[in-house]
Amino acid sequence: MITIVSGLPRSGTSLMMQMLDAGGLPVLSDGERKADTDNPKGYLEWERIKQLPKDPSLIAEAEGKVVKVISQLVLSLPMDKHYEYRIVFMQRPLPEVLKSQDEMLRRRGNADLIGDNSALEDKFQQDVIEVNKWLASKPNVQVMRVHYHRILREPKVVAQEVAAFLKVPLDIAAMVGQVDGSLYRNRMK
Repeated sequence: MITIVSGLPRSGTSLMMQMLDAGGLPVLSDGERKADTDNPKGYLEWERIKQLPKDPSLIAEAEGKVVKVISQLVLSLPMDKHYEYRIVFMQRPLPEVLKSQDEMLRRRGNADLIGDNSALEDKFQQDVIEVNKWLASKPNVQVMRVHYHRILREPKVVAQEVAAFLKVPLDIAAMVGQVDGSLYRNRMK
């Protein structure tokens, strides 16, 4: 069994990873990307996962653990009968995702990369459609979609639902303790 947290960048994947880590699920992370202003509790990423399209076999290192895999890389998961995946797919309104990404670029001094987001928004929409079609066609993949706003409103209920979906005992109170509404800074009016 391999547990994956996925979604578009800036959709709440780090928050879900933090919740699962606090809940007691072993995390596959190398600590290479450090906590910062955009993610003060950390990213919990594994840099090697970016090589998944070239080396699908590396997913074997995630057996019995949870690993973050951005939505587009999910398409590279090996569908070998030996693998069973449970994917917690984070969802957040695209305007908030784009605003959060713009704010992150601005803080990093890359304001020149910020501009008309319509092309990026179209690409993200197409990515999500493609990934959802792919996920629906795979018999060894189970998916739970979690909305970022719902975590903020009902952290305990969401934590319980995630634990039930993953079929592992998790420390629900510790998971809830990771949810910090003050970090929800990129709201759309």
